[in-house]
Amino acid sequence: MVVIYSLALLTTGCASYNARDIKPTGIQIAQVEIPETELLDVGVVVFSSPEMTEEDAEDKGTNNRVRQSEGHFIPCHLRNTLQQSSQWGAVRVLPETGASHDVVVNGEILESNGQTLVIKVTVTDATGRQWFEQAYEARATGENYRDNIPWQKDAFQDLYNTISNEMAAYREMLTPEEILEIRRVSQLKFARDFAPDAYGDYLVENEDGALQPKRLPADGDPMMQRLMTIREREYMFVDTLNQYYDGFYASMWTAYENWRKLDLTERLAREEVENSALIRKVGGVLLVAAAIALEVYGGSSSSNILEGLLLLSGGQVFMSGLNISKQADMHAAAIQELSESFGADMEPIILDIQGQTHELTGTAQEQYRQWRGLLKEIYLRETGIVPPDVVPADAAEG
Repeated sequence: MVVIYSLALLTTGCASYNARDIKPTGIQIAQVEIPETELLDVGVVVFSSPEMTEEDAEDKGTNNRVRQSEGHFIPCHLRNTLQQSSQWGAVRVLPETGASHDVVVNGEILESNGQTLVIKVTVTDATGRQWFEQAYEARATGENYRDNIPWQKDAFQDLYNTISNEMAAYREMLTPEEILEIRRVSQLKFARDFAPDAYGDYLVENEDGALQPKRLPADGDPMMQRLMTIREREYMFVDTLNQYYDGFYASMWTAYENWRKLDLTERLAREEVENSALIRKVGGVLLVAAAIALEVYGGSSSSNILEGLLLLSGGQVFMSGLNISKQADMHAAAIQELSESFGADMEPIILDIQGQTHELTGTAQEQYRQWRGLLKEIYLRETGIVPPDVVPADAAEG
């Protein structure tokens, strides 16, 4: 008696993100030097990612720790790409959205593996005007993993180039007057944040909901000059954070590159046999099950030979799927370990300001918030303004 087993191929399709497919795209580099007065500073905020259940993560071949790591890796590489374009002023990775930069890029990772990267990007300037919001989807092949260079070329470089080019295209549509207004608004937003009593009414919303200056500080305004000095101090601290992000990016590069290569290999193998690595394993199990069935139902010597072949081939198929997965898991574990150390507290930063020592502790985001609080304290002390929550000593005694 011959028993034939039919295996329905289980396939999983990519979720629909209404994303634009990315084609081979070179980066557009500024052909002439842009005047400094027309350069816009850019902040790329650490990317977010929807929280995944354990089942979701297994289906996607990743985990939340890897995604968290990618949330720092991708902004770092996008920053590098924007810098290479020579279209912008300073470009920095930010732990969170702040009021200091002319243009802010927010992003969300929708899907990421060795074969596919889908991210949604929102670009907004200081006035609140949204330049664009777009989901991008890029697919990689083995060719995309050749000759990659940290900081310069990634397997999904076409996606990064596309974002850079579209940001540059939008900026080129702005007049010098509009660019100047963006720069002024970002300065006034920073001033309003630190000194709301003095600068709270300098900005108003227009009919489109965008901020615009209602009036401007006088030339040489000492309070504004002091605030711009504090703003430069904030930039210096963010530059220090970027060195920290860069260290993580460099540490992650090799493990991340290898993990993605192996993930791509596994996915291509799935396609070749019209199934996933999981089904390759299941197929092996079914071959073994078929051999067991022959043993149970009995058979001739020829069926015994078939039984042995089924067991052997089933085991080989099963193990080939496992070997790829194990290697990928090893690199994923390395990324996860990096993520755990990165997510933990940074090294404390010791600052000596005006003869006083200050220590910043905690994560990058926590230290950034502490630093901004310290800057406000310095400003209030320098100007003699008493914070709302502080009662003067003579008033307390009275």
